Amino acid sequence: MAMKIRLARGGSKKRPFYRVVAADSRMPRDGRFIEKLGTYNPLLPKDSEDRVKLDMERVQYWLDQGAQPTDRVSRFLEAAGTLEKKERNNPNKAKPGKKAQERAEEKAAKAAEATEAPAEEPAVEAAEEAAAE
Repeated sequence: MAMKIRLARGGSKKRPFYRVVAADSRMPRDGRFIEKLGTYNPLLPKDSEDRVKLDMERVQYWLDQGAQPTDRVSRFLEAAGTLEKKERNNPNKAKPGKKAQERAEEKAAKAAEATEAPAEEPAVEAAEEAAAE
């Protein structure tokens, strides 16, 4: 049986509240679980002690049994000092979206036109002045 330590959502619409549970990975997110290991309330401030509460003895037990924490739960465990910090790298996170890239290209094209246009005008004016003399 593939075990996961993951979040199960509760709370009402727009007011999330999560239970940290040990569950079979084949069960639905909010479905059957084996044991409740703690809670997570994202609405509380980040420095609040009540934001994340975990029963560390039971979490360690499930980790020893081979349960795999999800990404969010592993961050909680890293903050608590139970797991070693992982090096994360998401190079796509810093890249702008498609619309932003299109806007940047349009802006660059306008800037290129603006720099080319003044360079041509003095040459035209100089040619007109030479013809007038």
